[in-house]
Amino acid sequence: MIDFTVADDVATIVLNAPSKLNALDEQALAELDAAYAAAEAAGVRALVLRGEGRAFCAGRDISGVDPRNDDVLGYLGGLVTPLLQRMSRFPAPTFAVAHGACLGVGLGLLIATDVVYVAESAKIGSPFGALGATLDSGGHALFLDRLGAHRTLDLIYTGRLMSGAEAVASGLFSRVFPDDEVVTATQDAAVTAARGATAAFLASKRLIARIRDERLALWASVDLENAAQAALCDTDDYREGFAAFQQKRTPDFLGR
Repeated sequence: MIDFTVADDVATIVLNAPSKLNALDEQALAELDAAYAAAEAAGVRALVLRGEGRAFCAGRDISGVDPRNDDVLGYLGGLVTPLLQRMSRFPAPTFAVAHGACLGVGLGLLIATDVVYVAESAKIGSPFGALGATLDSGGHALFLDRLGAHRTLDLIYTGRLMSGAEAVASGLFSRVFPDDEVVTATQDAAVTAARGATAAFLASKRLIARIRDERLALWASVDLENAAQAALCDTDDYREGFAAFQQKRTPDFLGR
């Protein structure tokens, strides 16, 4: 179900179960976790996550789940959350393509990715009230942070799904593209990032995570930026960037 390839320092991970809208069962989650581990071991400098077929990911595969003995905590807390944490800590810029249904765990995969490019066809929201269930995988935090309490509960209570354009206009994700352009745009962005100053990108990735998770104020954030900048002075890419600027040429970053 999970395809994994590497080319030009970019890993591409594909959810490949289009007949079930790439819904994820326990085995698929294990394969996805293994793909991220393999990408990290390969030392790639960027990663793209996408789905085959009509949807990115419709969430959990519940086709064989008996609600009377469902170990939902084992699925979410034991499998999904550790995977999302691994994804969010991946040591290179990560990109995702969001198209069609992006729901539940599928939405969580997007939340755990650095940059999400969204197709016009994307459907994002919380239709789980129809199952007697609730939003999971970080959806509450994302919606509350970007939409506020009233709009978040409106989505939850009504089950209405946002389009790709609406999701981007609301600040949920990065940019919206026509369906036939979004994969190429995302892959191009990942290739560009893979040729860039990887250490500097990772410094920003860590800074963003700390400022977000610790709710840091302006001057505490500035102190962290100062320390990060000082640490970058010892990297090959920093020296190459300065040399290229002074010599009026394109830098040749090595990612270290």
